[in-house]
Amino acid sequence: MLALGIESTAHTYGCSVINSRKKGLKQILSNERDTYTTKKGGIIPMEAAEHHEAVKEKVLQAALKKAKVNLEDIQLIAFSQAPGLPPSLRVGTEHAKKLAKQLKVPLVGVNHCIAHLEIGKLASGAKDPVFLFISGANTQVISYAAKRYRIFGETLDMGLGNFIDSFARSVGIGFPGGPKISELAEKSNKFIELPYSVKGMDVAFSGMLTNLKQKYQGKKYKLADLAFSLQEHAFAMVIEVAERAMAYLKKKELIAIGGVAANKRFRKMADIMCRERKGKFYVPPREFVTDNAAMIAYTGALMYRADKKYALNAKTADFKPYQRTDEVDVRWVGKTNL
Repeated sequence: MLALGIESTAHTYGCSVINSRKKGLKQILSNERDTYTTKKGGIIPMEAAEHHEAVKEKVLQAALKKAKVNLEDIQLIAFSQAPGLPPSLRVGTEHAKKLAKQLKVPLVGVNHCIAHLEIGKLASGAKDPVFLFISGANTQVISYAAKRYRIFGETLDMGLGNFIDSFARSVGIGFPGGPKISELAEKSNKFIELPYSVKGMDVAFSGMLTNLKQKYQGKKYKLADLAFSLQEHAFAMVIEVAERAMAYLKKKELIAIGGVAANKRFRKMADIMCRERKGKFYVPPREFVTDNAAMIAYTGALMYRADKKYALNAKTADFKPYQRTDEVDVRWVGKTNL
């Protein structure tokens, strides 16, 4: 089956073609994207949607060309249905519906968070891991149990990525701020004590964000030192709850997914924790850690092969900006693999 995936939950518009007759990552024939960015300030939802509208056909054609297929060859359309920014989701949803009606092929709506999990397993080879999902809007500790991807811990206020971007924005760094904060952190090794908020299996970042802003505005601390300390505290917090989940579930594998998982310092800290537990830490290739359409195409194909009832009505299908990971009935795990 040739499946086309469309990703549009936030700042990235992506299109990917996969061939489910192939195995592993070889089935991904293309994975094209175009990302909305700003020189100053954070993501503006309506501007992101305008960006997506402007680039959607270009990205689609690039994906088809890279995969060396024609649009008429596509047999399934999968799109990021949830969760995300409504203006961004709307562009991808309408594009997918139009293509599904035009080609008269099945349409499958995919939960963006779950797609990160599935591509993480495919790319890493992990069998039954704990997932640490750390992106802009999401910070969750997840694992599969009883036909659901269950959430064993999460943020109580904002996602780890949004927290980092918010601090970056407050000091005049554009969006996305994560890579720039990482670069600054590499220039320092001075540890400054910040609020550390772990509550059971959950974390909170707003107190640390306020404290960082106050310290920066007071002009007593160098920005590089604050960036270094931000990473040391925030990454330790999410790794602590991930380790607790691994112990509770008696699992030895940890996969980090989402854009923040690309951070080198985070990866080093997580790897140390897993080795101390005699476990193994996985991070998918960078191409699949950040938002991408290959994960949507792959997960949509998994879903449809397992149960044709996942197909939606191309006329009435809608997006679900607030759908949680644990609200999705997962009927494909253990039943089929591509």
